[in-house]
Amino acid sequence: MSTAVKTRRLSKARVAIAVVVVAAVAAGGVYLARTAVSEVSDVTASPWFAGYADLTLTPSYAFEAPADKSGKNVMLSFIVADPSDACTPTWGAAYTMDQANDTLDLDRRIARLEQGGGEAIVSFGGQANDELANVCTDSTKLKDAYASVIKRYSGTTIDLDLEGPALDPAANARRATAIAALQAEDDSNLAVWLTLPVTPAGLSTEGTDTVAAFLKAGVDLAGVNIMTMDYGASKDKDQTMLQAAEDALTATHRQLGILYSNADIDLTNATLWSKLGATPMIGQNDVAGEVFTLDDAAGLSTFAKEKGLGRLSMWSLNRDTTCGSSYTDLNRVSNLCSGIDQGDATFSETLGATMDGSPEANSGVTTTPEALPPVATDDPATSPYAIWDEKATYLIGTKVTWHRNVYEAKWWTKGDLPDDAVLDEFETPWKLIGPVLPGETPIPIPTLPAGTYPDWNGESTYEAGDRIQFNGLPFEAKWWTQGDSPEASSSDPDSSPWVPLTTAEIQELLNGTVN
Repeated sequence: MSTAVKTRRLSKARVAIAVVVVAAVAAGGVYLARTAVSEVSDVTASPWFAGYADLTLTPSYAFEAPADKSGKNVMLSFIVADPSDACTPTWGAAYTMDQANDTLDLDRRIARLEQGGGEAIVSFGGQANDELANVCTDSTKLKDAYASVIKRYSGTTIDLDLEGPALDPAANARRATAIAALQAEDDSNLAVWLTLPVTPAGLSTEGTDTVAAFLKAGVDLAGVNIMTMDYGASKDKDQTMLQAAEDALTATHRQLGILYSNADIDLTNATLWSKLGATPMIGQNDVAGEVFTLDDAAGLSTFAKEKGLGRLSMWSLNRDTTCGSSYTDLNRVSNLCSGIDQGDATFSETLGATMDGSPEANSGVTTTPEALPPVATDDPATSPYAIWDEKATYLIGTKVTWHRNVYEAKWWTKGDLPDDAVLDEFETPWKLIGPVLPGETPIPIPTLPAGTYPDWNGESTYEAGDRIQFNGLPFEAKWWTQGDSPEASSSDPDSSPWVPLTTAEIQELLNGTVN
């Protein structure tokens, strides 16, 4: 069992509420070995929901008068650079902060929201226009630009929506340095969320590099919010939007653990989940055929509660309604409606059902390293599959036990750790299946006796259908070959003349049903 205490940076303006996180993990060690282990968590954090509202969209969305409690917190979008003055913040490149107050009554509307117990969070960036750090290259002016926005709206939480050009490494370095400097000020209670694009396989290299850059600069991240939307070709056609979101969150959870570990900050599973958020695009997404339904929203809300996510959001509050009669078909993308028939339901209420906390209650929290449990010891007598051996050769589909988890080989492998801490899953030949279950015993794995087939010889010629053994494993020739090692079938199976026999084929041989 490990106990982690998250301490607060005490503000001169207020004495913040202490937040204590206690997390216990049954087994673990390196991060991949922790992902499927049961854990007990007593987290006094305050998971929250806040939908994004596009401030510059016409007609204006009345965020200051939410219809129900799910709208009490709002993500105001987006602060970007002035096209004519790179270091001046504007709302959507349309209004300076003073102009937004004069034209949109923004300051008064925020005050009204706060009178009702809500919170307004400023989001920087977005898909359109230039995020400040992309074009403001003067470090002092950049820091002052961020500070002016935070001071104007009394922010304790900010959101950095970084996509496209905003993921540029140089811009990220400037951005992270400025935000770290703001957090380091004596009266800072600033909570910082990164909102990043994602696929069902997790963050892209640009995304993980962004998180790493912020951690390297010393930014204490409140969390990483992933945009569970517009997956395109990265989503399997038979995968629902809910399944894609859950897969993306699970993959990002794994990546986040590695990123923090690389920064010499070990965190438990519960803490890592609390540092994750998700933002779906409600209804019809920009990608044809991708529709996030109300059922998907209910499932995501349940998943968020079960895992202990720190945040849920959605794009956008402006769109949280059924399209009017002027729309000839429902399944279309609009800034003003969801593109689906919602009936009397709203995505805001559905997603926010389990996330009724306060962003401010989580501000000013300092992330501290946590003691992780020792690496679990594998016992052959209670393992369903053989324990991984660095000297053994494994064919595609072979399952092994390692650190009390079951892994399956995605291709031929030898010497590759099943729980190697790689950021991208395509880098490892192993797929995590799940934990070893209580009461399990070894499952017999069929193997062919030595000498069943001749050992492969590089000087021999083989015809299609010939079978050999290589490192004890059986292969069959697909066409005439000489000097082509069966080992190459793992890295280039299409071009290799050899195909490994499957477990089922080996079992049939042992049963005497085939020759």
